[in-house]
Amino acid sequence: MGAFFGAASHRAVVMDVFFGVDYHSHLGTRRAGMVFIDPEGGFKKEIHSIENTPFRTRFEHDLPEFRGNSGIGCISDSDPQPLLVRSHLGVFAITTVGCINNYNALIDAFSHVGHQFMAQSSGEVNNTELVAALINTQNNLIDGIRYAQEQVEGSLTLLIMRQDGTLIAARDRMGRLPVLIGRDADGCCVTFESFAYGKLGYEDAYELGPGEICLITANGYETLVPAGDKMRICAFLWVYYGYPNSNYEGVNVEVMRYRNGARMAADERKRGVLPEVDYVAGVPDSGIPHAVGYATESGAHFARPFVKYTPTWPRSFMPANEAVRKRVAKMKQIPVPELIEGKRLLFVDDSIVRGNQLKETVDFLYEAGAAEVHMRSACPPIMYGCKYLSFSRGRSDYDLIARRVIREAEGEEGEAHIDEYADARTERGQCLLRSICEEMGFDSLSFQSLEGMLDAIGIDPEKVCTYCWNGRE
Repeated sequence: MGAFFGAASHRAVVMDVFFGVDYHSHLGTRRAGMVFIDPEGGFKKEIHSIENTPFRTRFEHDLPEFRGNSGIGCISDSDPQPLLVRSHLGVFAITTVGCINNYNALIDAFSHVGHQFMAQSSGEVNNTELVAALINTQNNLIDGIRYAQEQVEGSLTLLIMRQDGTLIAARDRMGRLPVLIGRDADGCCVTFESFAYGKLGYEDAYELGPGEICLITANGYETLVPAGDKMRICAFLWVYYGYPNSNYEGVNVEVMRYRNGARMAADERKRGVLPEVDYVAGVPDSGIPHAVGYATESGAHFARPFVKYTPTWPRSFMPANEAVRKRVAKMKQIPVPELIEGKRLLFVDDSIVRGNQLKETVDFLYEAGAAEVHMRSACPPIMYGCKYLSFSRGRSDYDLIARRVIREAEGEEGEAHIDEYADARTERGQCLLRSICEEMGFDSLSFQSLEGMLDAIGIDPEKVCTYCWNGRE
């Protein structure tokens, strides 16, 4: 994933951009950067690795060197950015978020016309540099942005800052990610998470539609390219990676999660499969609000049988080494023995992707004395790796636990029955649940239905991307 924050104002915005980017740290763990227009002329840019050091700590020593009334910054799970680009369109800073599935074809197309890219240490080309090259094939920035978005197979949301301090924000053509504008008395900002600018004193001003391109200045904002009529915003914004305080398309993340958990419990009661448990709990952190909704609707007590120790390792996947990641994940889980020993526990997780860490969590609970461990997923079984935002992305769809279990059960024949396996009301759906329960050690397992999840989100289902679950674009 990744995210950006930018601001243009009649006052200095260094601290706004610093805190605004920091508030997106949950969306990326590899690199981050900021760039400002210095009042004395030119751009001032810094990029750092944040794999083992939080954004705030990594950049606070750079703050005295930054000045300016316009700036942009980003959190990235991919390449170093923002980049500074000099071309016939002028000098501009650019940051991008998305997924380029036809990366190699685009690179080859440029190679055929003699274009040269700066190779990174891995030998690969920076994705944002590739996007800038696509933009620079056109006669102006707006045509260039539209051309780049048309050429990219996947998704492309971006933010540009020009030499005059004005910003240009472009939401992906299908609106896979949100882009929102905030405004205060001195200027405007643009970002992903609405709460980020709320804490900085900005008020909600505008939410870009799919494919919309906006000019943002200290005096306001203006639509340069109107929004399209089709949208496929990522459902996982609400289910998993969106921050609780944020709103997308008018729907709050935390409120959706309460509704989602309640809908799961109500459906289980209706089907007569609501288990008797001592406590309902969430797998920290995003599973907790889903669990609150489930507990409230089911009438069970909500509790926290284990907590995560996060002061030193905020994100369990920050270390690059897989063995270290697993060790850190295990060390972070601190049990509350009084809430585990001899207790029947039901946990709600935001999703079950590969199941590796979840299996270790279940083993840890049984080792701590749990009598039963029931598991609920706040979304349907994930059947396809994301090709739009790199969520649940891996080497193969068979890295996903649901797809692997289907292949083990029926081989290639199972590919024709994925929809049945995703439906707990079918024989194949029950087979999937039993197989995962046996492998993971759950006493029972249930996935939220696609219909239930979409109902909890509450916007037109045709506007929500469900590719991870049903493979439909």
